[in-house]
Amino acid sequence: MSYTSVFSSLKKISATYSTRLTVIPDRDFKTGPAKGGWSYSEVYAHIFDASMLSLDTLEDCVSGKGKIRSTPLVTKLILLFGALPPGRYKTPEILAGRVKVITKEEARKMISNFTEKLDLAYRYIDKSNPAIKTLHPRMGYLNARQWLRFIEIHLKHHLKQLKRVEKSFNFTSLRG
Repeated sequence: MSYTSVFSSLKKISATYSTRLTVIPDRDFKTGPAKGGWSYSEVYAHIFDASMLSLDTLEDCVSGKGKIRSTPLVTKLILLFGALPPGRYKTPEILAGRVKVITKEEARKMISNFTEKLDLAYRYIDKSNPAIKTLHPRMGYLNARQWLRFIEIHLKHHLKQLKRVEKSFNFTSLRG
């Protein structure tokens, strides 16, 4: 998949997050599901915070601040297939402490900041050296294009999580 296609996909996924944000009831946004897990608010805070951090590391690759390293085969397969293996994942410690409850307005601002920064990063990705990589806490070393692809995969993964949160609220409202 070309990085131009990934960029277009990221724009659409970001728009999906924006649209979903408008239909989430205000009373439910900050409330965690009855079965436990993150609230909508925490999912939005995590995904756009992590995406901004990923764009920072992408920019490090573009500016040559990374290292010449190989990317693990399993990571290459994840990037090729465009999805994380099935299952639930524990948030890396570096990100776990950053998850917080935010307002819908803060979520809108995070999405806006992400798309603005994405537009800027996209302009320079073509100039990046594919050998220059920075370390992802779980996936190993990624170059700028691989970081872009990872962001897409990660955003898609958390859309599924939003659906689980929504089902939890629908199930609760059907029972009560």
